[in-house]
Amino acid sequence: MVKRFLLCFSIAVFCFISLLQVMDLQPANAQESAPIAADTPSKVSAAQESNAAVAHTDAQEHLGKMLSYWSVLPFIVILLSIAIIPLLQGEWWESHLNKGTVSVLCSLPIMAYLISFGPLGQGVIADILHDYYAFIVLLIALFTISGGIYLEGNLKASPLVNTVFLGLGALLASFIGTTGASMLLIRPLLTTNQQRNRKVHIFIFFTFLVGNIGGSLLPLGDPPLFLGYLFGVPFFWTLRLWPVWLTEVGLLLTVFYIWDTWAYAKETPEATTRDEKEKAKLKIHGVFNLNLIFGVLLSVIFLRTYHVGEYTVDLFWMQQPVMILLTLISVLHDANKKKAAHHGGQSLYQSPRERNGFTFDAILEVAILFIGIFITMTPAICLLKAHGAESGVTHAWQFFWMSGGLSSFLDNAPTYATYFALGQGVTKGLLASHPDIPVVLANGAPITEQILMAISLGSVFMGANSYIGNAPNFMIKSICEGTKVKMPSFFGYMIYSMAILIPSFLLIMFIYLL
Repeated sequence: MVKRFLLCFSIAVFCFISLLQVMDLQPANAQESAPIAADTPSKVSAAQESNAAVAHTDAQEHLGKMLSYWSVLPFIVILLSIAIIPLLQGEWWESHLNKGTVSVLCSLPIMAYLISFGPLGQGVIADILHDYYAFIVLLIALFTISGGIYLEGNLKASPLVNTVFLGLGALLASFIGTTGASMLLIRPLLTTNQQRNRKVHIFIFFTFLVGNIGGSLLPLGDPPLFLGYLFGVPFFWTLRLWPVWLTEVGLLLTVFYIWDTWAYAKETPEATTRDEKEKAKLKIHGVFNLNLIFGVLLSVIFLRTYHVGEYTVDLFWMQQPVMILLTLISVLHDANKKKAAHHGGQSLYQSPRERNGFTFDAILEVAILFIGIFITMTPAICLLKAHGAESGVTHAWQFFWMSGGLSSFLDNAPTYATYFALGQGVTKGLLASHPDIPVVLANGAPITEQILMAISLGSVFMGANSYIGNAPNFMIKSICEGTKVKMPSFFGYMIYSMAILIPSFLLIMFIYLL
């Protein structure tokens, strides 16, 4: 009975989103991303479109003035469930049915409550569901396509090789996502270091750099930044974070190289000799999928709304269908290669996805939980937009540590959304007294560049502080332990993060956020 109810609820949500797409009852998203019509020019001025975005933001703020503070309780409950239940009842939480039950039970009261406000609440709910649709389609596309790429080989497990590996992984994370980069690179890194006795630190730094911090250069890198793009932050704005990215990544790679050099010197002669004998060049299987990932990147950049004089040409509506098509091409290409190999007599042929141990379990978990998170965080966003100026939080460094503190233990995407809304509320008050402050227009409402930088860095960087801060962290731990690498406990991992990451974050604050 519960399974049927969850299935019906999921179908109803996606049907509702699809119906909104067809009826063109879209939200006023980013300046570049609000769908208007088909890809034929329509005489809608940029000023009119901007006014629509402002009207939408005003609707959220207006609704926030009417909502009860008690309406944020389901949001708190679902986040605490994600953080605490896996630690107390891990086996129970492994069931997607149980996760879905928590998600639905938290979502339904909020949906009913918001709908009771009439067209105002219904419009805000419609906007949130549009954001969820765009968000989850991108994650599914990157997760599935990158799962079709397999790296085979065994490099020498020297400190230089490991450092270069982590550095390239940190860069790659911004283009295929922290989850995609982690799943692509963790197994080759495990194979490379299989002969080493002292190697736990390698995978801790891998979690820091590839699973989290590396994904801060583009919206594709980490879910919080893609939420920012959906909220109206220009796609390439995050590239402004490159000096901070380079500082943090360079600092961590330096610490890692020194640490790994010391650890490598402690290895037995037998281990280093065996490592030298078992070297094998890296081979990339599933190269075709690299083209598809590039296609996803291009679709996010170029399928948007264009203004040509007084005309508007909308291509944004094509973004998600194109991503879905690229994902299907990846899966079908894999299946056809396997079928051809079997017909050619290669009965033991394994596709790149099979060799990666690829399953949809992880992305299914994200889809189930995030529909609940998106719905339940709506009152929090509206309340913060309405009352953010009253919070007393005005400095970038405060946003950095507040967003980072929550991202350490709760999921970093809703944390970003919450503080993004607070930042917009605070910015309104700041602009009243300092109208010359540089701002980014996001979803029709401004947010200062310094505050946006702080929220982006805090949410992405500090997701590395614990195993539950970001989705790849537990995946990396699970895969490592499956190959007999004894990873630290929950609190053991936090000792590493507190000793290594927190001092580096203090340095980032003093250099860039004060």
